[in-house]
Amino acid sequence: MTVTPVRPAPAVAGLEAPEFLGEKTRNRWVSLVLRVSVPALILVAWWYTTSRGLVSTEVLASPGQVVRAFWELLDTGQLWDYGLASFQRAGLGVGIGVSVALVLGLVAGLTRLGEELVDATVQIIRVVPFLALVPLFISWFGVDEAFKVALIAVSSASPMYAYTYLGVRSVDRKVVEAVRGFGLGGWRLALGVIVPSALPNILMALRICLGISLVGLIAAEQVGATEGIGYLVTLAQQYYRNDYMVLCIVIYALIGIGVDLVIRLVERTAMPWRRHGTASG
Repeated sequence: MTVTPVRPAPAVAGLEAPEFLGEKTRNRWVSLVLRVSVPALILVAWWYTTSRGLVSTEVLASPGQVVRAFWELLDTGQLWDYGLASFQRAGLGVGIGVSVALVLGLVAGLTRLGEELVDATVQIIRVVPFLALVPLFISWFGVDEAFKVALIAVSSASPMYAYTYLGVRSVDRKVVEAVRGFGLGGWRLALGVIVPSALPNILMALRICLGISLVGLIAAEQVGATEGIGYLVTLAQQYYRNDYMVLCIVIYALIGIGVDLVIRLVERTAMPWRRHGTASG
């Protein structure tokens, strides 16, 4: 019996493998320069327009005024006190909202009964803008900490549920059936295979949740608060401290960037096989 070797098909002229975005890695320092170039240009434009009088400092405080406001609040200790209060509210609210939404997303994604019991109700709640719940929450909880934590929790819950549910439902069924063939089933299958496979979606949801929670935090601290970054914005508005208001905006932006970097670090640690910005060929 003669065995005919299988030869690879000849390459077709004019057809090449698609080059995915980011397939060619850049030098680390070049990438860093590109990332900071746009924020740096914005900062330069901000300084130039305010220093030249093109934009009145009564409309937009100059970078120098914002820096002086920062040191002023730092010296008085208000910045630490207000920042800590906001951090505690946001941490508690996000922790509650993300935990509940994660459990509901797993229940709805893993079982048909869970989907029938949970998904329709959560989808109805999810489409309601959380800011529309502010008057109702005030009537329920007053304007104390419970109201603020509840609003932040609701604001961060929807993305976590949606992405968790989608991640669980998107797991390759062939992989699940193959693992079941080795005798793994039930919660061992869920925790050992399905949840790790859905981890990219869950971490992406966490990044979105933390961003949206800042909106909930700002809204919550505008009502009945006596401390917090949002309360500082209210004081700045009342006393026409434009520099304080801009400083608070910068603080929110830095918090958002810091949180995003932390989640990216968690992604790299928990999923070392993923490389952001690259595609393996």
